Amino acid sequence: MPRPLWSGSLSFGLVNVPVALVTAVRDLDIHFNQLHEKDSAPIETRRFCSKEDKEIPFETVGRAYELDDGKQVILTDDDLVAAAPRKTRTIEIEEFVELADVDPMYFDHPYFLVPQGGSEGIERAYRLLVEVMGDTDRAALGRMVLRTKEYLVAIRVRDGALSLTTMLFHDELRPAKDVDTGQAKKPPKKELDGAVAIVEELSTDWEPERHQDRYRERLKKVIRDKRKGKTIKAPKPTRPRAQCPTSWRPSSRRWPSCGPRR
Repeated sequence: MPRPLWSGSLSFGLVNVPVALVTAVRDLDIHFNQLHEKDSAPIETRRFCSKEDKEIPFETVGRAYELDDGKQVILTDDDLVAAAPRKTRTIEIEEFVELADVDPMYFDHPYFLVPQGGSEGIERAYRLLVEVMGDTDRAALGRMVLRTKEYLVAIRVRDGALSLTTMLFHDELRPAKDVDTGQAKKPPKKELDGAVAIVEELSTDWEPERHQDRYRERLKKVIRDKRKGKTIKAPKPTRPRAQCPTSWRPSSRRWPSCGPRR
């Protein structure tokens, strides 16, 4: 059971359910210790004052915000407290929206909400929320304070439990007009129909178990082989792909050589 990161209550109308927040993500990345290549000694990270050229303790570290003109505004701990969100242990559900209407790009980090307290009444109230929300295709939107930041959150049912996903605010997403997508004209209908046919041919049901982290598996194999004393050889470099042609024949039912493949 993952360790609770936050505890409080979920408020829904007249219902108030004590809950705890646990992460829904497992960190399966392979982490490394940094070593000095010469003698394999661990590398330490220290804070040095660039003016005095000496190490300083963490409690003496201040904060500054850099302005566009390069000047800095010094902020004290009291300044940060003045801007901090109101400490609250309640997730107030503000509204319900159609889940299909929420752009997935707004979703940030997933968690589970689990009943906190262990009493039969709390678990019954939690189960009531699960059943009510499971009967709809809507997500409950609310706000919560996690550590020192206020988050917009979406709550829905997943596998018989309440899941909570922190969300980005609308101005945190970069507008598509700010990125360069080129000046190419809309492709001819014949090419478009051919590409659509390929998409249809490759379409299937979403099964997350089919998609594995192949890099992590290769890295684990390298570690196993290294532990056994085997010599690790780097693969031969692959030839760079040719540039995309300006057109392609949809009748071939294949993407251009430089395009995406499966």
